[in-house]
Amino acid sequence: MIYFDHAATSFPKPPAVVARVAECLTECGGNAGRGAHRSAMRAAEALYECRAEAADLFGASSPERVVFTAGDTAALNMAIKGSVRPGDHVLISDLEHNAVFRPVHALAREGKITYDVFPTYAADPTASTDRILRGIEARIRPNTRLLVCTHASNVCSVVLPAREIGALCRRHHIRFVLDAAQSAGHLDVNLGQFRADAICVPGHKGLLGPQGVGLLILGEKTELKTLLEGGSGVRSLDAEMPPDPPERYEAGTLPLPAIVGLREGMRTVREIGIRGIREHEKQLWWRLAGQLKKMNGVRVMVPNAEGSVLSFCADGIPSEEMAAALDERGFCVRAGFHCAAIAHRTLGTPRGGAVRVSFGNENTTEEVDALTDAVRELLTEKRKFL
Repeated sequence: MIYFDHAATSFPKPPAVVARVAECLTECGGNAGRGAHRSAMRAAEALYECRAEAADLFGASSPERVVFTAGDTAALNMAIKGSVRPGDHVLISDLEHNAVFRPVHALAREGKITYDVFPTYAADPTASTDRILRGIEARIRPNTRLLVCTHASNVCSVVLPAREIGALCRRHHIRFVLDAAQSAGHLDVNLGQFRADAICVPGHKGLLGPQGVGLLILGEKTELKTLLEGGSGVRSLDAEMPPDPPERYEAGTLPLPAIVGLREGMRTVREIGIRGIREHEKQLWWRLAGQLKKMNGVRVMVPNAEGSVLSFCADGIPSEEMAAALDERGFCVRAGFHCAAIAHRTLGTPRGGAVRVSFGNENTTEEVDALTDAVRELLTEKRKFL
């Protein structure tokens, strides 16, 4: 099997991640904050170590500003729904995953907020940062409270200018929430440099951890309404959730095995080096893009946006059919609309959807060449019957 679906989840996990998860499951029986015995204390120490690792990696002011969630989608729901008030106006981009679009749309459908979509001009090779910023400013209203957008698309490798968007939001006193689902572990992501109020991160993609855990990185002054209430292990006599993070936002038992695995995943990323990962993925992207562009009837979506994700369409072959045929030949790719309908409308994807190839650091040029050969063979076979 040749795995090219890292944008969905990284695989295989590094040996250190697997070993740490196994060790936790077999040797740590405690629940952090729910006991004074040594096993509970070990659990608490493990949680803090992961918070400290994440705070350092993403530029949080302290480990306490790192909140564990069930994943990136949960973190985004917490950040979005915890930020807005009735009557607020929200801005999102035209490249959003449903993890951003659907919570915002649901709030609008319930009559709680209004929202607008600002253009990224992702399909326009002449697009510029200034043009994106002008599009945002043109849509700001007196009641605009929140801007939430992706850092890197999950459909193509377009990267939005997070630093400049954050600075614009700061000037207009708008809260800025960044979805780093496809950039964490692939690009430098820094809360302070981006002037973000919150960054939402999955643990199982570019950070190489297990599924089931994500991170909500909060700015030093960011406060949210709680989305969940329950036991937190502290101030148990109070009727309200604790006032301070992280416990304020962590109701219930945390997924300790996934969290310790995430810590090892982040350490692995740092050992390899994000810059090295990025350059390797760009080389693979250009190799695949260059070969696909030579094939008649094949369209590479956003053909100059290099990075960890490449999507393409083939005339006469629906994406699901192409992906199934590639699976039979041992390749794991993803087809369809990738939980990002708004992004596909922006990019003009055909009705049959697109095939997405997403790279990890372990992929090789030989694997890219093998995929290219397989696509070429499938196109030849299909066109014999057309």
